[in-house]
Amino acid sequence: MPLIALAVAALAIGFEQIIQWMYGPMGLIAFAVLTVGLKAKNTTISGIGAVILVLLLSQSG
Repeated sequence: MPLIALAVAALAIGFEQIIQWMYGPMGLIAFAVLTVGLKAKNTTISGIGAVILVLLLSQSG
């Protein structure tokens, strides 16, 4: 079980670093808001984070 938790944490940190590298501070803020909303089971907060990430993704293309 600790090995799985360690692997998931490593993947989350890696994904967070990729988001920050590609989309800057706003991407990091959006990812943090999305994560907080999911952990708190608050659909409004997680929805806001998801919308910001989608907007950032659509601008880069």
